[in-house]
Amino acid sequence: MKEVIQENTTIPLELGGKRLDQALVQTFPQYSRTRIQAWIKDGQIKINNTLARPRDIVSGGEVVILHTEIEAKVEWRPQPLPLHIVYEDEALIVINKPANLVVHPAVGNYDGTLVNGLLNYASELEVIPRAGLVHRLDRDTTGLLVVAKTIPAHTSLVQQLQSHKIRREYRAITMGVMTSGGVIRASIARHSIDRKKMAVSDSGKPAVTYYRVLSRFQTHTYVTCLLETGRTHQIRVHLSYINYPLLGDPVYGRRLQIPEKSNEMLIDGLRNFKRQALHAVRLGLTHPLSGQEMTWEAPLPEDMKNILTLLKENNDLK
Repeated sequence: MKEVIQENTTIPLELGGKRLDQALVQTFPQYSRTRIQAWIKDGQIKINNTLARPRDIVSGGEVVILHTEIEAKVEWRPQPLPLHIVYEDEALIVINKPANLVVHPAVGNYDGTLVNGLLNYASELEVIPRAGLVHRLDRDTTGLLVVAKTIPAHTSLVQQLQSHKIRREYRAITMGVMTSGGVIRASIARHSIDRKKMAVSDSGKPAVTYYRVLSRFQTHTYVTCLLETGRTHQIRVHLSYINYPLLGDPVYGRRLQIPEKSNEMLIDGLRNFKRQALHAVRLGLTHPLSGQEMTWEAPLPEDMKNILTLLKENNDLK
């Protein structure tokens, strides 16, 4: 499947003196600069019916003809999978992702991913980068994800994400008892030895996580986290870095803590919580078409609700 894009326009006179790629980004704000540069280099954009280079300087008034076809990702095949759709319109889809669901195909997980289900649900996503995914959640992290249904919507949402304008709030249950909230500013990079892990490193990309205490228990804390950046495993790495790893985290966690006077239900619940206790509870963004500020919420999954109930009951017995 291919999407044909055909655009004919004129570069505004006020953009005279700019590089061609810079002028076209302002002329076609629905497309990214990287995409426009690639189209120019591939000869899919002509200026006054001739080929040009991204660095060429424009005078203003040039006729622009864009004609391109975007190929679908054939290796990502549609599969019928249940999707919990929170919201959908002509520009985007908001999904509430369950645990044990990989977001997109990769080595070892080519089938049964969220992307496979999305392609089956909306075939037009085949021509959108990453099938419209703007950000990711780890396999066992639950909660809200936004998916773009068109290239202009994808460009807008990626730009919002890069400029920290998409608001992402999480709920987490940590090991250990926090005294207060705070902010973690620590760069994150691929682990120097275990390449499947991330780690705090001066050589990494800047990462900022804000956290606030919601409830304290004997040996655990219930917190809310806000992301300023969106690095791989960011909340998991950051909270482990300050010695409050997530309950159940198989990668960044530590030895299980059992509160005093725990009943069998709590002990069993903690021992069998086999995923990181992390849920994307709230998502906010500016709608790519209307410009309206929109926010969605997803209730805590049952496993986290049950653990919190058991921890509170045990707290009340102190």
